[in-house]
Amino acid sequence: MASWVLSECGIRPLPRFYPKPTNSFVSNPTPTFKFKFNPTITPLSSSLDSRKGFFSKTRNWTLNVATPLTTLESPSEEDTERFDPGAPPPFNLADIRAAIPKHCWVKNPWMSMSYVVRDVAIVFGLAALAAYFNNWLLWPLYWFAQGTMFWALFVLGHDCGHGSFSNDPRLNSVAGHLLHSSILVPYHGWRISHRTHHQNHGHVENDESWHPLPESMYKKLEKATQIFRFTLPFPMLAYPFYLWNRSPGKNGSHYHPDSDLFLPKEKKDVLTSTACWTAMAALLVCLNFVMGPIQMLKLYGIPYWIFVMWLDFVTYLHHHGHEDKLPWYRGKEWSYLRGGLTTLDRDYGWINNIPHDIGTHVIHHLFPQIPHYHLVEATEAAKPVLGKYYREPKNFGPLPLHLLGNLIKSMKQDHFVSDTGDVVYYETDPKLN
Repeated sequence: MASWVLSECGIRPLPRFYPKPTNSFVSNPTPTFKFKFNPTITPLSSSLDSRKGFFSKTRNWTLNVATPLTTLESPSEEDTERFDPGAPPPFNLADIRAAIPKHCWVKNPWMSMSYVVRDVAIVFGLAALAAYFNNWLLWPLYWFAQGTMFWALFVLGHDCGHGSFSNDPRLNSVAGHLLHSSILVPYHGWRISHRTHHQNHGHVENDESWHPLPESMYKKLEKATQIFRFTLPFPMLAYPFYLWNRSPGKNGSHYHPDSDLFLPKEKKDVLTSTACWTAMAALLVCLNFVMGPIQMLKLYGIPYWIFVMWLDFVTYLHHHGHEDKLPWYRGKEWSYLRGGLTTLDRDYGWINNIPHDIGTHVIHHLFPQIPHYHLVEATEAAKPVLGKYYREPKNFGPLPLHLLGNLIKSMKQDHFVSDTGDVVYYETDPKLN
């Protein structure tokens, strides 16, 4: 099933190189000109006549220039504001880092643990209330709320994987295993592949999460596979299958220590996480015998799949579905900074605080060591540096229902990228729709 849901994933981080820009970035204001047609004036010099037919040799012009001539036509206001998202930015990572207040980098393990205690208490409280009332009018509310809380647990374990939970690797590992195993995620297996995603974000072949298929690979897929891959809700149920089987063209599993995802020295970590995952799965089987499969389905099974849909939904929309096409890179055009700037912040309304502000995704991608409780402040501080490379998220109400439209539109339009080119954009297969 994973073979028709997910794109080919990279397995080795690229070296961090910052290529020389091939396209210049113009930061100076555009000069202004005044043109006046005068048939009696002699023609312009041959250097101007040679400009690709802008002027006919039979016409004469008077040209008053206030600054050195760079164009022969005064650009409109719209033209001067035109922005190329694939152009190299006029700032570097150090500029962004310098704009972020120093206290945003400080990790407070007590604060991190307080969020764990809060979320775990809410999870058990919701389950106890649902089991006590056992009312079919309340179960759908419970499933949505509990699935969202499972997502919150994942984000806290996600902080552990990045080391932004605390400066103590042992605390990060213990907390990460408890949080992720409880929602059937192999902590170290996920942590390592997610590290690959961050080190290669925005790269066509080497990214590890929801990156595009090259056109040649896309066309090799069976028609049914293409349809399922871009037909909701199937792509939003992909995550468990990705953990088991990875993606098209790649071998291995997040559970197996010999997978291509892992280095030999990481085998012990992967075995530990797989053992914890197995223990949690065994506990769920035992609870099925104690409470009954129907009750376990209501208490855990359905919320688990709600969590999976949340995870696939937000991960996809942090890298797709903007109103303007965003670039993907190959070769020397890729850099850590340019790849990170193609990510998107999203506003989830009043849900923002429940998954610990993971919607503030741009700064998280560039600096994953910043704790989640400082991401909003760090983003506000970095906006003046980022300029148009930061795309302000839209909010249309207390619930992020507007994002469903972004998801549907992207699934209909973003199918593959060209096999060639170092800066590419998603293209659409008209036959699929």
